[in-house]
Amino acid sequence: MAAPPSLYLGGSRHKLLHMVRHAQGVHNLESDKSRDPVTSSKFFDAQLSSLGWEQVRDQRKTVCENGLFQRIELVITSPLSRTLQTAVGIFHGEEVIADESGKVDVKKDETLTFNNRPPIIVNERCRERLGKYECDKRQSISQYRSRFPAVDFSLIEDEDDILWTADEREPRDEVIARGMDFMKWLWGRKEKEIALVSHGVFLQELMIELINSKKCLPLNMEGDIPRSRFKNCEIRSMIISYDSVMGLVSDSFAINNINHCGRIQYGFELLQRDSAKENVSVEDQVTSTNGFPDSTLTVRS
Repeated sequence: MAAPPSLYLGGSRHKLLHMVRHAQGVHNLESDKSRDPVTSSKFFDAQLSSLGWEQVRDQRKTVCENGLFQRIELVITSPLSRTLQTAVGIFHGEEVIADESGKVDVKKDETLTFNNRPPIIVNERCRERLGKYECDKRQSISQYRSRFPAVDFSLIEDEDDILWTADEREPRDEVIARGMDFMKWLWGRKEKEIALVSHGVFLQELMIELINSKKCLPLNMEGDIPRSRFKNCEIRSMIISYDSVMGLVSDSFAINNINHCGRIQYGFELLQRDSAKENVSVEDQVTSTNGFPDSTLTVRS
């Protein structure tokens, strides 16, 4: 059995973040052909497609089999239907679907035997790039609460969507600034291993910024994967440190091997094993050279 995250994430200095793009939405089917249709009210707050739900089921099975489901302490999600559906679908085993009349149908995965499902909270900072596209405009919080009663919406201050505008898309630098603000908020959470369910543009811009500024260590990724667009329902994982996220990063925190690979469910257990052999603490291993696991550690994928 995997050790609790608090035992292998370097005390209070590191967190393990699993970034999840929502599964395929009905708007994705149209946007693959042309960007114009997603400006239509037909795609307002787009839900998951039938393929999207298949992706959710497959990913739920994977996270249960590899032990991630049992280790996640908190799930943070964007307040849009497709991210909410993905979050509760993967981590609570529930499929929440609303028809055109608004009637909601909930299907539960009866094969899911884990009782300790992680809490899910909503944060508007991790929304998709704002503006222009109707699929990125949210409903009222009251509507979401009725559909997703197990989700915590207490961080949302405004009942209606006051962030989205029809005029133009949010500038890239503002998306990045919002992402970094989100990361600082996330660091204030007590949880050590967290899942973030968000959107393609937001996640891609956030990961590129963290990598370029040497503020994270991607895991299980090779070559240009960390900078590429997330696939629907894809999970990418990374280690973040207190010093880097809070803007205290120095040259000693430079990442020497950004393409470090590791199997998430075993990587930190190997750190524990190796630290025992060398008679040093996991904390010393993690921070000894660059603030992240040493690139010489052999953690095979």
